[in-house]
Amino acid sequence: MKMDAKTLLQLAEEFGNPLYVYDAEKIQTQYHKLEKAFSKVKQLRINYAVKALSNISVLKLLKQLGSGLDTVSIQEVQLGLMAGYQPEKIIYTPNGVSLEEIEEVAALGVQINIDNLSVLEQFGAKHPSVPVCIRINPHVMAGGNSNISVGHIDSKFGISIHQLPHLLRIVQNTGMHINGIHMHTGSDILDIEVFLYAAEILFDTAKNFKELEFIDFGSGFKVPYKKDDIHTDIEELGKKLSKRYNSFCAEYGKDLTLCFEPGKFLVSEAGYFIAKVNVVKQTTSTVFAGVDSGFNHLIRPMLYGSYHHIENLSNPKGKERFYSVVGYICETDTFASNRRIAEIKEGDLLCFRNSGAYCFSMSSNYNSRVRPAEVLWYNGKGHLIRKRETFDDIIRNQVVIDLEPATVKI
Repeated sequence: MKMDAKTLLQLAEEFGNPLYVYDAEKIQTQYHKLEKAFSKVKQLRINYAVKALSNISVLKLLKQLGSGLDTVSIQEVQLGLMAGYQPEKIIYTPNGVSLEEIEEVAALGVQINIDNLSVLEQFGAKHPSVPVCIRINPHVMAGGNSNISVGHIDSKFGISIHQLPHLLRIVQNTGMHINGIHMHTGSDILDIEVFLYAAEILFDTAKNFKELEFIDFGSGFKVPYKKDDIHTDIEELGKKLSKRYNSFCAEYGKDLTLCFEPGKFLVSEAGYFIAKVNVVKQTTSTVFAGVDSGFNHLIRPMLYGSYHHIENLSNPKGKERFYSVVGYICETDTFASNRRIAEIKEGDLLCFRNSGAYCFSMSSNYNSRVRPAEVLWYNGKGHLIRKRETFDDIIRNQVVIDLEPATVKI
């Protein structure tokens, strides 16, 4: 059974709404598409970016496909270990964390990736035998949105390529073992040639280290959000980068593992978010469709201006009208403005597409609202993979104290 309006309506009836649904088959298809694009590379490692969608069942699905994990916190590392990943299949790429957290992760046997000179020197001085990857900032912005492009010169991420002499001096002075080089230029890569240009910077950097085991090119591959939307041509990138990568390995003298860390590419299109229309409200110039959700469940439109295609599951063939779809949060809380959608009535269920990446994982309890349930559509059946929160979950960690009456002095 394919993922269509009828299936989504059935899942909403079974599990309630608001509801996140993930199509396992789409995740599998995207994973194999990336594998195929780089099939000419002898050693390929796909490390799924946990921050995109961190549900343990999704991690287990990706492990089944042969994926490793890209993590940014010790908690994500712990999730990966709970999902059954071996420590050596996990890379830890934090930003701005304490040396103590890095040491705690290193003690678990996870691959460490360090992105600043201060921590690199401290860690190298204390643990010179622990293999470390270095995150380089190539000062190349391959993405189309400055909020999600992290390779530019003012980014907080990575060690500037211009600081390479200082980096090499730290490595020499500490005698530390560098086994990987990494970069991430940001999300929504539009220009493959710009990405390849950044790759050349990484190749030049790699020549300074004689004991590398892998080179990590990050990810940021753009997926389509609407009909005929532009996206990263993975096949073209695979063809061009594979050829250049194999050539570099021949120059280097051994076959290094080529790593990517896709998140959005693997799970974005697999995700569907379903919400019920509470009210249809017309003002002097706008028709609002207010749903039983808000940016507490799906913040990307308000945070990034991200586009999510919205369809009326209850009336998919209805006459299209213009609506502004808004939430129930006591803030400006807009999912879409002046959007053509099949005629909406109160009680209809709307579906937000491309809701697999950075959606549930960025949700909150703002306005003391509960988070929705998550369902994985796997082998033709909906599996509950996260229960809907209750009020008890919101107050679980609150400590209520007895307050003495205040004494007011005049």
